Amino acid sequence: MSLILGISAPTLAQAASADCVPLKALQPPQANTTAPHKPFFIDTSGLSGSGAMPIHDPHDPLYPEAIDLPDNALPPVDKTGNYILGTSHTLPAQWQNIQLPEGRIISFTLASSPTSGYSPGTVRDDPAPCTTSTGEAGMVHVSTSVPGDPSNLTVPGAHPAPWTRTVDVYIPPNTPTDRPLPFLIFGDGSNNGLYPGRDLFAMVDGLMKEKRIPPMIVIGVGAGGGDAQGSERGREYDTMSGAYADWVEAHVLPLVEKKASLTLSRNPEERATMGFSSSGAAAFAMAWFRPNLYHRVLAYSPSLVNQQWPHDPALPGGGWQLHSPWAGTPEAVPPHPGAALIPAAPLAPLHIWYEVGDQDLFYPVPSMPDGMHDWVLAGENMARVLADKGYDYQFVFARNARHVDGPTIEQTLPEALEWLWRPHMPPTTP
Repeated sequence: MSLILGISAPTLAQAASADCVPLKALQPPQANTTAPHKPFFIDTSGLSGSGAMPIHDPHDPLYPEAIDLPDNALPPVDKTGNYILGTSHTLPAQWQNIQLPEGRIISFTLASSPTSGYSPGTVRDDPAPCTTSTGEAGMVHVSTSVPGDPSNLTVPGAHPAPWTRTVDVYIPPNTPTDRPLPFLIFGDGSNNGLYPGRDLFAMVDGLMKEKRIPPMIVIGVGAGGGDAQGSERGREYDTMSGAYADWVEAHVLPLVEKKASLTLSRNPEERATMGFSSSGAAAFAMAWFRPNLYHRVLAYSPSLVNQQWPHDPALPGGGWQLHSPWAGTPEAVPPHPGAALIPAAPLAPLHIWYEVGDQDLFYPVPSMPDGMHDWVLAGENMARVLADKGYDYQFVFARNARHVDGPTIEQTLPEALEWLWRPHMPPTTP
């Protein structure tokens, strides 16, 4: 999800008679903000309204403890835990004059077909003047949720449609061809615009030259189109299952090997998945549901919230249920379908680095007052779960940062990649 919201526009109640509503809306009308023990509670107590988005306090008592860093300081690459960045996000000096990558870049296009997977694709039609614009002044079509269950969204404008996407592959210079190679794969590739462009390839080049990360192939996979519920991008990234990882394994990686004349590693310790917003949620899902394929996860503003569509009654909270129970049941425990997944499962051999901003997304879906659409709270809940289980993880809370915040990504990505690819650290006992 990549919608930027504010809090100064007309309320949803004022716009209820229109076919579309302003994105600048803090929360849906008739939301439960006063009864914590009732279903679908939305906690607004830790938010400040002094900005384009509500500003979250990193020391909110709801959040796990974290270490404050001096301004422009970064978390240590050899430590785990929770860290808070300062308000300045300056590109490190060594990356300010980044050079073009010295290796090869191979690009190819995938299109939907009966044999391509995700066929047919999905698209959402929003009637004019509603759009899926990411601009702050944008409008969005009013979808509806199932009566009595705001976590189950209906999207009447969704229908089958074809898709196309671009895949970019970076092969560093002097890449060996006589053995399987580690790789980093990321979503929201070149046809979406969320990731930091091909500068990522150059940054990886520099880190490899400095031997801060091992030699590897980097693969950027474009999204299937659109955004959020009813879109192909949302369908692929926000579905909490191994489906996207399986699709990549069957339809992307074999073509990468063929077109680049190389072999990719099958060792999950040598495979990393990365994403931004909903593709960040997909990065988590690829490793959680397919730990036989991926052990390393890197994500910015991951949508660990209830964006899954179509609604799955076996996992009614979507990505929120990775870390927390479905909000429609105050005390969901196994075998209830609303139980949280990671807390109830054995420790998985994963290494996880992720970030959220203090002005990250909060209730961008007007029709879903479901208690599961606070990106920051989701990230904090995940940090608590990972710490309690003894995971190898680092969580960064960035002050003065919005959703998929460009300066924050540039500031932190080199160290994040170094942390992610450092030698394996055995799990700790909580």
